[in-house]
Amino acid sequence: MRSQLALMAAAVLAACTTQVPDSGAGVGFEDYNSYMKDRTAAPAPAPAASPVFTPDGAAAAIDRATAPAAPAATAPVTSIDNRNQPRGNAPAGIQETTSEMDAVAPAAMSDEQDFNAVSARESIESDAQRIARNRAQYHVDQPTALPERTGDTGPNIVQFALSTSHPPGTQMYNRSGLSLSSADRNCARYTSPDLAQEAFLAAGGPEKDRKGLDPDGDGYACGWDPRPFRTALQ
Repeated sequence: MRSQLALMAAAVLAACTTQVPDSGAGVGFEDYNSYMKDRTAAPAPAPAASPVFTPDGAAAAIDRATAPAAPAATAPVTSIDNRNQPRGNAPAGIQETTSEMDAVAPAAMSDEQDFNAVSARESIESDAQRIARNRAQYHVDQPTALPERTGDTGPNIVQFALSTSHPPGTQMYNRSGLSLSSADRNCARYTSPDLAQEAFLAAGGPEKDRKGLDPDGDGYACGWDPRPFRTALQ
């Protein structure tokens, strides 16, 4: 009985024991020699192909790196009429004014400074014809004699000034003892020495001084000076 139990226990132990592989075999291989044989016979994996450098390829790579990014899609812009919009930050009620050049119509501006425009309509022959027309219209007015005065217009102070040669203040005519103060009052009636001289000559001057305008007897009333007339004649 005990012998039977021993045999049964031995059989159970034998069934549960795991088979140990041969010490010469590697893990997952039959043996080490077979492993090395299969490894030597198997072709080695091909290395990754390295890129070949070319100038065109390098230029293409630079273009791809420096190419601007595509603009982001934006909403369509609606056209706006800015003709009636104020300039800058001006209030809405202020309108932009046009310049003087804008107000001039293009047709009113001369194109005489445009060589192409002038050469298109002018030529040497047309210039010669225009010069001939201008010469035909040119006229020189010849000087004529001054008209003679008609009627009695009073004494001519210019002719009187040219007929004299003595300077003012030189007594040429006899006078009564009329004071200078009276002459000043009499001269104040005239707005200019020329008018006083005309009145003096019309009243009998220079020999007579009926109006009391020439107390020193030089023949020149109220400070009138004949020298500017003489200088104009020279």
